[in-house]
Amino acid sequence: MPLTITVVRHGQSESNLAFEEAFHTGRAVVLGSPDSEARLTPLGREQATRLGRHLAAGDPPELVLCSPYLRAVRTWELVAAELDADPEVRLEPRLRDHDMGRWSGMNAFAIRERFPDESENLVARLYGGFRPPEGESFPDLAARIREVVEELRAGHAGRRVLVVAHDSVVLMFKHVIEGVPIDSVEASGPVGNASLSVWRDSKPEIFNEMGHLRG
Repeated sequence: MPLTITVVRHGQSESNLAFEEAFHTGRAVVLGSPDSEARLTPLGREQATRLGRHLAAGDPPELVLCSPYLRAVRTWELVAAELDADPEVRLEPRLRDHDMGRWSGMNAFAIRERFPDESENLVARLYGGFRPPEGESFPDLAARIREVVEELRAGHAGRRVLVVAHDSVVLMFKHVIEGVPIDSVEASGPVGNASLSVWRDSKPEIFNEMGHLRG
């Protein structure tokens, strides 16, 4: 295994903010642009900078794998600006967020309104193998994360690896590395924006840490 696998979630995005505000009001939201194009909010940019400063205080990554989604790429750029390092950087499509297919960009209220027969116990069904139209289940997501972890094991032993991705990806790393059952890994969340999770020699060191964002 790599010496360390550090997995961070992107900073707060515009879609995160819209969904959070809608949650408190019970309002249905359908985003007007593709999920992959959601940008960071001012808070999200600040979170990414703070994350970078925190990472700069430790050993720098030697390999960075980043989701191709804009919010993850921008988070890495802001983190990189704080690091005195020049790691190998790759955009990795398998680290993209959970694909909700035709339901992408809808919050839970919008899904219930538009697909009342499909939305009952949606989260449990996603972990159980249910696929939204043209989307993927959580076992599907776990399969692509497992591929990434196996490649890291085979080709990057002893290296410090940084992964910049999404909350669903963080949970699937926990499932794959620690063997946490996929139907109970959700209990480890919610994974915070710009949070930090570290596995050292395949053992969990910290999970969903956000202390670096305070102060």
